Amino acid sequence: MKEYKLSQSEARFAEIIWQHEPLGSGELVKICEKEMEWKKSTTYTVLKNLCEKGIFQNQNAVVTSLIKKDEFYARQSRRFVEDTFGGSLPKFMTSFIGGKKLTRKQAEELKRLIDEHRED
Repeated sequence: MKEYKLSQSEARFAEIIWQHEPLGSGELVKICEKEMEWKKSTTYTVLKNLCEKGIFQNQNAVVTSLIKKDEFYARQSRRFVEDTFGGSLPKFMTSFIGGKKLTRKQAEELKRLIDEHRED
């Protein structure tokens, strides 16, 4: 699995693209000027870097994602569990819950997810 690490500003930039895609690169520049106070050159530099990482593409001045937002964050989550908990989902869940009680609805949803993804 390819690892994608984004700085805070890159992550904010990626969110803008995911929210507005497909969008023209000129429109992206305008949005970044307004929301991030970036110059045109900064926008194009960061876009180029994220295209080189394989997250976005800029073809014919139209920016789109190669990896959708949900998939990107799913990969980040899996990487976090692997790095922090040795890949152990039970250890992660134990730490995440941290002694709190689950609602009946939360417990049922977790049971449903486990049943759907269980190896036979």
